[in-house]
Amino acid sequence: MMAGEMKQWLRFRHAGTTGFGTLTASEISVHEGEMFGRNSATGKTLALSEVELLAPCAPSKIVALWNNFHALAAKLNQPEPPEPLYLLKATTTITTPGAVIRRPSYYDGKTTYEGELGIVIGKTCARVSPAEADSFIFGYTCVNDITANDILTSDPTFPQWARAKGIDDYGPFGPVIATGLDPAKLTVRTILNGAERQNYPISDMIFSAQALVSKISHDMTLLPGDLIAVGTSVGVGVMKEPVNTVTVAIDGIGELTNEFRL
Repeated sequence: MMAGEMKQWLRFRHAGTTGFGTLTASEISVHEGEMFGRNSATGKTLALSEVELLAPCAPSKIVALWNNFHALAAKLNQPEPPEPLYLLKATTTITTPGAVIRRPSYYDGKTTYEGELGIVIGKTCARVSPAEADSFIFGYTCVNDITANDILTSDPTFPQWARAKGIDDYGPFGPVIATGLDPAKLTVRTILNGAERQNYPISDMIFSAQALVSKISHDMTLLPGDLIAVGTSVGVGVMKEPVNTVTVAIDGIGELTNEFRL
């Protein structure tokens, strides 16, 4: 990917086959090859109405940050961490843009939305410096890090981060991966049932996108397609209605909309 080249990449299912391409103003330019490797446009185009959108990549792991925004740390009266605090979110949480997500039948507690920016890794990344990180970042996407809050704190001896955030379908992201963006200039908005609940700048992060990639890559090797959800800020809330429509919107990337049903 050429530096500064702005494209929106997506995956889709059409006529029983999975494909990928770039989004133009009105259609999809179909590509062949590998999204994170060599690829080229086939010359074929498809209308969005002709396809089923999929999550824009298939990560081997999802890294999810906690306490990575100055404003939220201040609101919660939490100290700002000296290094990134994160968990691994199950890949079975992934679902498609537009999917209906249902609360498990065994759980009747509170469930929250968390609108976030996602970093998508473009090539194998291990022990890189912050200055090198941009060359390993493919692009950025919208994430809703859904959380079953009452599970998280139900056992006083062990905060259940993985289980509370690991329920099937609780990790939608997309609809595209946007390249050529400066993440520090982006703003995340979350709209719940038509009302804006979150509106915060990525520039308020404690650890920048480049710092996150660098520091996490010193703990574990990041692979092409891996997703880092950079954490959320103020405005997180509970989804209370029988049917809840949640949109995570980031200019330059687009809008991720899903329905959550109690």
